[in-house]
Amino acid sequence: MSDHKPSIEERLQSHPHLRQRVEAILDIVEAPSGQVDTADEAEQRVTEELRRLGNDVLHGWAQDKEKQKAKDLQSQGLKITPNGKKNSPGTRRTGK
Repeated sequence: MSDHKPSIEERLQSHPHLRQRVEAILDIVEAPSGQVDTADEAEQRVTEELRRLGNDVLHGWAQDKEKQKAKDLQSQGLKITPNGKKNSPGTRRTGK
């Protein structure tokens, strides 16, 4: 049994939305002269990207937890229905 931990590159390949955010942050760091002129501007751009990254991380985490919970419940023999958009427009009104 190997204790090989995947590289960050390998790990980011399985999370393309996070990879995009990390690349956006690196783009700010590596920006050619003239793209980001002031420290305030750089700080603002980094802060925005970090907020987006945090949002993406939490969204992905929540989706993974929901899938795992559903899988656990199904393995216990419980029937579950996924949350999502209703297929029915609702109950038809009667003509009273």
